[in-house]
Amino acid sequence: MRIITGRARGKRLATLEGEAVRPTSDRVKESLFNIIQFDLEGRKVLDLFAGSGQLGLEAVSRGAKAAVLVDSSKDAAAVSRQNVKACGFDTVEVIQADYAAYLLRRDQRFDIAFLDPPYGTGTLQKALPLTAAVMHPGGTIVCEHPIAEELPETAGDFLRGRTYRYGKVGITLYRHKDVMGQ
Repeated sequence: MRIITGRARGKRLATLEGEAVRPTSDRVKESLFNIIQFDLEGRKVLDLFAGSGQLGLEAVSRGAKAAVLVDSSKDAAAVSRQNVKACGFDTVEVIQADYAAYLLRRDQRFDIAFLDPPYGTGTLQKALPLTAAVMHPGGTIVCEHPIAEELPETAGDFLRGRTYRYGKVGITLYRHKDVMGQ
């Protein structure tokens, strides 16, 4: 696993071991960032269920102003910290916390959020409205999920947009209702 492009291009990232770990493949990550490439510059990013932090780190490498990487696992947070240090990013914060506890106590707003929770647990559907509540109106929520998983039409004031398919993986974007209407 590596940073694909930007300031930290080619930097190898540490990852957790085990069957419960499911890092985003380079092919899906490259496609995802091609979709949002013009939305990144100077933005604040939330990488929820961060694991190794690769999505948030890729965003900062490509020009995002700052990122917050959140994961409930102590081991995942440690790997994320290791990767932040290896990339030399001083605008990336790693937080070990349950996603709901983190989102419910936040008063800061984000421009882009990546949601890639464990598959088949219903967590994505629970996290979407909480994430929408901490987003700027012009923001984008990016969800990675099994293609067969049904996602809601709305999340707070955010509407489900296009779903991109990559084999068994789907990337679905949610944008604010005022942006979608334009």
